Amino acid sequence: MLKIGTSGYDYLDWKEVFYPAEIDRDAFFEYYTSHFSTVELNFSYYRMPTSKQLKSLVQRSGPGFDFSIKAHNSLTHNVNRHEWKISVKNYMESVSVLAGADKLSAVLLQFPYSFHYTPENRRYLDELTREMNSMPLVVEFRNAEWINKRVFDALRNRNTGFCCVDTPRLKGLPQPLDIVTSKTGYVRFHGRNEKCWWGSDAAARFDYKYSEDELRPWIDRIAEMLKSVEQMRIFFNNHRRGQAVADAMALRKLVEKELTREK
Repeated sequence: MLKIGTSGYDYLDWKEVFYPAEIDRDAFFEYYTSHFSTVELNFSYYRMPTSKQLKSLVQRSGPGFDFSIKAHNSLTHNVNRHEWKISVKNYMESVSVLAGADKLSAVLLQFPYSFHYTPENRRYLDELTREMNSMPLVVEFRNAEWINKRVFDALRNRNTGFCCVDTPRLKGLPQPLDIVTSKTGYVRFHGRNEKCWWGSDAAARFDYKYSEDELRPWIDRIAEMLKSVEQMRIFFNNHRRGQAVADAMALRKLVEKELTREK
């Protein structure tokens, strides 16, 4: 039910931190699957995924391994309101490879801070989720304007998951929650790098290492979410220098220890 992994796996600066120095880049995925049972694919945000790419990942993943996959930016960040349905069609045709292999845990619609809570954006989100309702959807808001009961109820009515986030405690950003709006619980850890969050250097923004004291309060939230979901996925996006790997393993260890103790 509960799986913990990282957002992406193909990072060269993970070599000699997580990946052994002697393995080639094209062996990263197989090595990753030997340590984790889920991954959140994020290359699909930058370029439209193809059926061939996803079929290859399916074939290279072992039994019990599954994928979440981020929506392409043409659906969340650079939306052409006249042509977005073409992007939906192309995207869903490719992602259906994961669904057909029973390896798709979620499609993540991650919207930027600039996606404000306006009537126009609410209409677009409604249309988008209805257009993609054959997929297990999860929505992440980076703007706190969306954090309200009306939005949560609307997501529940559409069987669309809400992505809980751990981000810097800055004005305008969503704060940590344990909200569940579908059968899938979803959490993303971005780090708490306040000084770099609003800058243009994305690598610096996600350059953060969690302490055990910062992770431990999430145990109760995770336990609460598990009571009302069929599956739960947690991903670390603080990918600089393999910090996501270390923190995913640390949280997994805490969860196994604390939740087993509660039973």
